[in-house]
Amino acid sequence: MKAAVISFPGSNCDFDMLYALKDFGIDVQIVFAKENNLDEFDAIFLPGGFSYGDYLRTGAIARFSPIMSAVTKAANEGKLIVGVCNGFQILTEAGLLPGQLLVNKNPGFICEEVPLKVVNNNTNFSNAYSLNETIMIPIAHGEGNYFADDEVLTELENNHQVVFRYGNNPNGSLNDIAGIMNEKGNVFGMMPHPERAVEKVTGNIDGQNFFKSILSGILNQA
Repeated sequence: MKAAVISFPGSNCDFDMLYALKDFGIDVQIVFAKENNLDEFDAIFLPGGFSYGDYLRTGAIARFSPIMSAVTKAANEGKLIVGVCNGFQILTEAGLLPGQLLVNKNPGFICEEVPLKVVNNNTNFSNAYSLNETIMIPIAHGEGNYFADDEVLTELENNHQVVFRYGNNPNGSLNDIAGIMNEKGNVFGMMPHPERAVEKVTGNIDGQNFFKSILSGILNQA
Protein backbone atom coordinates (compact mmCIF):
# COMPACT_ATOMS: atom_id res chain seq x y z
CA MET A 1 0.00 0.00 0.00
CA LYS A 2 1.25 3.46 -0.90
CA ALA A 3 -0.35 6.47 0.72
CA ALA A 4 -0.15 10.24 0.33
CA VAL A 5 -0.62 12.77 3.11
CA ILE A 6 -1.61 16.11 1.63
CA SER A 7 0.10 19.14 3.15
CA PHE A 8 -1.74 22.43 2.66
CA PRO A 9 -0.32 25.78 3.77
CA GLY A 10 -1.38 25.80 7.42
CA SER A 11 -1.62 22.02 7.90
CA ASN A 12 -0.15 21.07 11.26
CA CYS A 13 -1.11 17.41 11.64
CA ASP A 14 0.46 16.18 8.41
CA PHE A 15 3.46 14.64 10.14
CA ASP A 16 1.26 13.19 12.90
CA MET A 17 -0.59 11.30 10.16
CA LEU A 18 2.64 10.41 8.35
CA TYR A 19 4.19 8.82 11.45
CA ALA A 20 0.97 6.99 12.36
CA LEU A 21 0.82 5.43 8.90
CA LYS A 22 4.50 4.48 9.06
CA ASP A 23 3.81 2.67 12.34
CA PHE A 24 1.67 0.25 10.34
CA GLY A 25 4.29 -0.36 7.68
CA ILE A 26 2.62 1.80 5.06
CA ASP A 27 4.75 3.36 2.34
CA VAL A 28 3.75 7.00 2.80
CA GLN A 29 4.93 10.42 1.73
CA ILE A 30 3.95 14.05 2.08
CA VAL A 31 2.47 15.58 -1.07
CA PHE A 32 2.11 19.35 -1.24
CA ALA A 33 -1.11 21.10 -2.22
CA LYS A 34 0.49 22.67 -5.30
CA GLU A 35 0.86 19.23 -6.91
CA ASN A 36 -1.85 17.85 -9.19
CA ASN A 37 -1.21 14.11 -9.61
CA LEU A 38 -1.91 11.28 -7.17
CA ASP A 39 -2.05 8.37 -9.61
CA GLU A 40 0.70 6.38 -7.87
CA PHE A 41 -1.11 6.26 -4.51
CA ASP A 42 -3.64 3.75 -3.19
CA ALA A 43 -4.97 5.97 -0.41
CA ILE A 44 -5.04 9.72 0.20
CA PHE A 45 -5.11 11.39 3.63
CA LEU A 46 -6.11 15.01 4.26
CA PRO A 47 -4.83 15.92 7.74
CA GLY A 48 -5.86 18.39 10.39
CA GLY A 49 -4.69 21.95 10.79
CA PHE A 50 -5.71 25.38 9.58
CA SER A 51 -5.43 25.23 5.79
CA TYR A 52 -4.78 28.69 4.39
CA GLY A 53 -5.41 30.05 7.88
CA ASP A 54 -9.13 29.22 7.70
CA TYR A 55 -9.50 32.91 6.89
CA LEU A 56 -12.60 32.58 4.74
CA ARG A 57 -14.19 29.42 6.13
CA THR A 58 -12.62 26.15 7.22
CA GLY A 59 -11.57 24.24 4.11
CA ALA A 60 -13.10 26.77 1.71
CA ILE A 61 -9.82 27.95 0.18
CA ALA A 62 -8.08 24.55 0.31
CA ARG A 63 -10.91 23.19 -1.78
CA PHE A 64 -9.47 25.14 -4.74
CA SER A 65 -5.88 23.89 -4.34
CA PRO A 66 -4.45 22.16 -7.43
CA ILE A 67 -4.20 18.88 -5.51
CA MET A 68 -7.97 18.70 -4.99
CA SER A 69 -8.61 17.90 -8.64
CA ALA A 70 -6.36 14.87 -8.15
CA VAL A 71 -8.13 13.98 -4.88
CA THR A 72 -11.49 14.12 -6.68
CA LYS A 73 -10.12 11.97 -9.50
CA ALA A 74 -8.82 9.42 -6.99
CA ALA A 75 -12.18 9.37 -5.21
CA ASN A 76 -14.01 8.79 -8.50
CA GLU A 77 -11.65 5.90 -9.22
CA GLY A 78 -12.65 4.26 -5.94
CA LYS A 79 -9.42 4.91 -4.04
CA LEU A 80 -9.66 5.42 -0.28
CA ILE A 81 -9.80 9.07 0.76
CA VAL A 82 -9.59 10.02 4.44
CA GLY A 83 -10.08 13.50 5.89
CA VAL A 84 -9.43 14.14 9.58
CA CYS A 85 -10.54 17.37 11.28
CA ASN A 86 -9.59 20.11 8.78
CA GLY A 87 -9.38 17.34 6.17
CA PHE A 88 -13.02 16.47 6.88
CA GLN A 89 -13.95 20.12 6.49
CA ILE A 90 -12.13 20.26 3.15
CA LEU A 91 -13.93 17.14 1.88
CA THR A 92 -17.31 18.70 2.63
CA GLU A 93 -16.32 21.97 0.96
CA ALA A 94 -15.19 20.00 -2.10
CA GLY A 95 -18.51 18.16 -2.26
CA LEU A 96 -16.86 14.77 -1.72
CA LEU A 97 -18.84 14.35 1.51
CA PRO A 98 -22.27 15.81 2.33
CA GLY A 99 -22.96 18.40 5.00
CA GLN A 100 -20.95 21.19 6.58
CA LEU A 101 -18.84 21.72 9.69
CA LEU A 102 -19.97 24.79 11.62
CA VAL A 103 -18.72 26.66 14.69
CA ASN A 104 -19.09 24.59 17.85
CA LYS A 105 -22.48 25.01 19.52
CA ASN A 106 -20.66 26.59 22.46
CA PRO A 107 -18.08 28.70 20.59
CA GLY A 108 -14.50 27.96 21.52
CA PHE A 109 -11.67 25.55 20.80
CA ILE A 110 -12.09 22.08 22.33
CA CYS A 111 -9.03 19.91 22.98
CA GLU A 112 -9.74 16.70 24.89
CA GLU A 113 -10.39 12.97 24.52
CA VAL A 114 -14.00 12.03 23.85
CA PRO A 115 -15.89 8.73 23.66
CA LEU A 116 -16.96 7.57 20.21
CA LYS A 117 -19.39 4.77 19.46
CA VAL A 118 -18.71 2.56 16.44
CA VAL A 119 -22.14 2.42 14.80
CA ASN A 120 -21.04 0.79 11.53
CA ASN A 121 -18.10 -1.62 11.53
CA ASN A 122 -18.73 -2.89 8.03
CA THR A 123 -16.59 -0.22 6.37
CA ASN A 124 -13.05 0.30 5.10
CA PHE A 125 -12.44 2.53 8.13
CA SER A 126 -13.92 0.58 11.03
CA ASN A 127 -13.86 -3.14 10.23
CA ALA A 128 -11.27 -3.87 12.94
CA TYR A 129 -13.63 -2.53 15.64
CA SER A 130 -16.64 -4.27 17.14
CA LEU A 131 -20.13 -2.98 16.45
CA ASN A 132 -21.25 -0.56 19.18
CA GLU A 133 -17.75 -0.55 20.68
CA THR A 134 -16.87 2.64 22.56
CA ILE A 135 -13.42 4.10 21.96
CA MET A 136 -11.65 7.21 23.23
CA ILE A 137 -10.22 9.50 20.54
CA PRO A 138 -8.78 13.05 20.88
CA ILE A 139 -10.50 16.06 19.37
CA ALA A 140 -9.04 19.51 18.70
CA HIS A 141 -11.34 21.89 16.88
CA GLY A 142 -13.37 25.07 17.01
CA GLU A 143 -15.60 24.26 14.05
CA GLY A 144 -16.63 20.63 14.40
CA ASN A 145 -20.39 21.03 14.60
CA TYR A 146 -21.70 18.73 11.84
CA PHE A 147 -24.76 20.07 10.04
CA ALA A 148 -26.85 18.79 7.14
CA ASP A 149 -30.46 19.29 6.12
CA ASP A 150 -33.12 16.73 6.98
CA GLU A 151 -32.98 15.07 3.58
CA VAL A 152 -29.23 14.51 3.77
CA LEU A 153 -29.43 13.28 7.36
CA THR A 154 -32.12 10.79 6.39
CA GLU A 155 -29.98 9.51 3.51
CA LEU A 156 -26.93 9.19 5.76
CA GLU A 157 -28.88 7.16 8.29
CA ASN A 158 -30.76 5.00 5.78
CA ASN A 159 -27.56 4.21 3.85
CA HIS A 160 -25.58 3.47 7.03
CA GLN A 161 -23.05 6.15 6.13
CA VAL A 162 -22.57 7.26 9.73
CA VAL A 163 -19.56 5.35 11.06
CA PHE A 164 -18.82 7.02 14.41
CA ARG A 165 -21.04 8.95 16.80
CA TYR A 166 -20.06 11.00 19.83
CA GLY A 167 -20.92 9.34 23.12
CA ASN A 168 -21.09 12.75 24.78
CA ASN A 169 -21.62 15.31 22.02
CA PRO A 170 -18.96 18.04 22.52
CA ASN A 171 -19.86 20.41 19.69
CA GLY A 172 -23.57 20.18 18.82
CA SER A 173 -23.23 17.92 15.79
CA LEU A 174 -26.59 16.73 14.51
CA ASN A 175 -27.36 13.09 15.32
CA ASP A 176 -24.11 13.07 17.35
CA ILE A 177 -22.22 12.54 14.08
CA ALA A 178 -18.44 12.29 14.46
CA GLY A 179 -17.51 10.49 11.24
CA ILE A 180 -19.23 9.68 7.94
CA MET A 181 -18.46 8.11 4.58
CA ASN A 182 -19.85 8.65 1.10
CA GLU A 183 -22.47 6.29 -0.28
CA LYS A 184 -19.84 4.41 -2.28
CA GLY A 185 -17.87 3.80 0.92
CA ASN A 186 -14.43 4.97 -0.20
CA VAL A 187 -14.41 8.59 1.05
CA PHE A 188 -14.45 9.14 4.80
CA GLY A 189 -14.23 12.11 7.13
CA MET A 190 -14.14 12.51 10.90
CA MET A 191 -13.41 15.37 13.29
CA PRO A 192 -11.60 13.32 16.00
CA HIS A 193 -7.90 12.45 15.51
CA PRO A 194 -7.21 8.68 15.45
CA GLU A 195 -3.59 9.37 14.44
CA ARG A 196 -3.05 10.81 17.92
CA ALA A 197 -4.13 7.56 19.56
CA VAL A 198 -1.78 4.92 18.17
CA GLU A 199 1.24 5.00 20.51
CA LYS A 200 1.31 3.49 23.99
CA VAL A 201 3.52 6.36 25.13
CA THR A 202 0.52 8.70 24.70
CA GLY A 203 -1.61 6.51 26.95
CA ASN A 204 -4.17 5.78 24.23
CA ILE A 205 -4.08 3.23 21.40
CA ASP A 206 -7.79 3.26 20.52
CA GLY A 207 -6.93 4.69 17.10
CA GLN A 208 -4.88 1.66 16.06
CA ASN A 209 -7.84 -0.28 14.72
CA PHE A 210 -8.75 2.65 12.49
CA PHE A 211 -5.51 2.17 10.57
CA LYS A 212 -5.76 -1.62 10.69
CA SER A 213 -9.21 -1.26 9.12
CA ILE A 214 -7.82 0.84 6.28
CA LEU A 215 -5.07 -1.71 5.61
CA SER A 216 -7.72 -4.42 5.47
CA GLY A 217 -9.83 -2.30 3.14
CA ILE A 218 -6.91 -1.81 0.75
CA LEU A 219 -6.18 -5.56 0.72
CA ASN A 220 -9.82 -6.31 -0.02
CA GLN A 221 -9.69 -3.94 -3.00
CA ALA A 222 -6.54 -5.56 -4.41
